[in-house]
Amino acid sequence: MRDMTNQLQIFIDFDGTISLTDTTDLLLERFAASDWEAVEAEWLAGRIGSRECMARQIALLRVSPAALNDFIASIGIDQAFAPFVDLCQQAGAEVAVLSDGLDHVVGEVLRGAGLSLPIFANRLEFKGDDRWALSFPYSKAGCASGAGTCKCAMIDWRGIPPRAMETVLIGDGRSDFCGAGRADHVFAKAKLVQHCRETNIPHTAFSNFSDLIPVMADWLERRRLDLPAAKADALHA
Repeated sequence: MRDMTNQLQIFIDFDGTISLTDTTDLLLERFAASDWEAVEAEWLAGRIGSRECMARQIALLRVSPAALNDFIASIGIDQAFAPFVDLCQQAGAEVAVLSDGLDHVVGEVLRGAGLSLPIFANRLEFKGDDRWALSFPYSKAGCASGAGTCKCAMIDWRGIPPRAMETVLIGDGRSDFCGAGRADHVFAKAKLVQHCRETNIPHTAFSNFSDLIPVMADWLERRRLDLPAAKADALHA
């Protein structure tokens, strides 16, 4: 029997959703040899998956930890994101960042914004001097998008800790495509909106978290009012 009052898991993409732009591209443009663009072209052409693409690109970075952190401190996020998180947590939802980007970048940016959330992302590893590498603690063999962080698998995992949960995905781009087909509810912007339309995935479109706050507040309230009936159904199942 499920406790229907606390079973909502909200997974939120980072790059282009929470952050104002793709933070990995920002780092590569600033600190990597120009070869990273050729690797990007291979990914865009579909010849390699995002996991291989990012591993090869991160190997091209040449930056000290101090310079990296100084640069990360300049990265901006949607200013309404913190109030959005507060709204969701006040409603009893569990909120986590689910990203095919870099865990260190995500963590430092959120920390600078005064936020502490579970982060599921590719692990940036310092190799000494100015060299870096990636590891992939949330990858999955056979991932549909060849991603470093398989969002399908993470959404199917359902929960922190794992348990049966109702899931929400909030995202904007290609790394969210497979997850959108697995989540119970999707809030989409940019390329993810087009993907959902083309694949008939029910979704709610938004532009930024300022737009999304009143939409989510209404959705959470309607869900709360529906819970007593859902709980009664569960008791008699």
